[in-house]
Amino acid sequence: MLLPSLTEGVLIRRRNRFVAEVEVGGAMVEAHCPNTGSMMGCRAPGSRVWISRADNPARKLAWTWELVEADGTLVGLHTGRSNGLVREAIEGGVIAPLSGYGTIRNEVRYGENSRIDLLLEGAGRPPCWVEVKNVTAAVTGGIGYFPDAVTERGAKHLREMMRLVAAGQRAVLCFCVQRGDVTEVRPADHIDPAYGQTLRTALAACVEVIAWGAAVTPQEILLRRPLAVLAA
Repeated sequence: MLLPSLTEGVLIRRRNRFVAEVEVGGAMVEAHCPNTGSMMGCRAPGSRVWISRADNPARKLAWTWELVEADGTLVGLHTGRSNGLVREAIEGGVIAPLSGYGTIRNEVRYGENSRIDLLLEGAGRPPCWVEVKNVTAAVTGGIGYFPDAVTERGAKHLREMMRLVAAGQRAVLCFCVQRGDVTEVRPADHIDPAYGQTLRTALAACVEVIAWGAAVTPQEILLRRPLAVLAA
């Protein structure tokens, strides 16, 4: 996925869930934060960041925070890009477990007032419902964690995916890891133990869980390699 033209700056602070203050060329600008999680490990003041400028003059905030350098690694923060990254990788044949479907639809309604991120359909096989989760939190040793904040919504999605599997359909949770230093993904039991338990229950119920890691540069983000998922 090609990124829009980015401007490098220095993070002053993440003022709240939606706004970051960034120093660019000696001046402070406000940037929309497209990630409402805790952004654990990705919000340290003084970090190098990259922001994009919107073409729409009517936008309240002209800038959007796209990337941060954390522990020497570029991290893609924009959760809104995750679905597109996964779809692009499926269409390019990168994610082998999700290949061979004729059509892909975005944001399809299902369950209890929910929308699945991607629905894959093909002749002679059951529909494949794909929920995408963006992973930015990591620690030394190449371990990525999800979630970085308590997410009842995430647990709800897992329960709904279990019902899809029980009805004879295929359901896949795909962790989209927008950083290059992660080799495995684990549930963040130290942050949200209920989510971790629900994930393990979903695995036992035959919900598939996969993770794919990205190569991130200021020019583009590409999903390139499968990662281990350790949920035991």
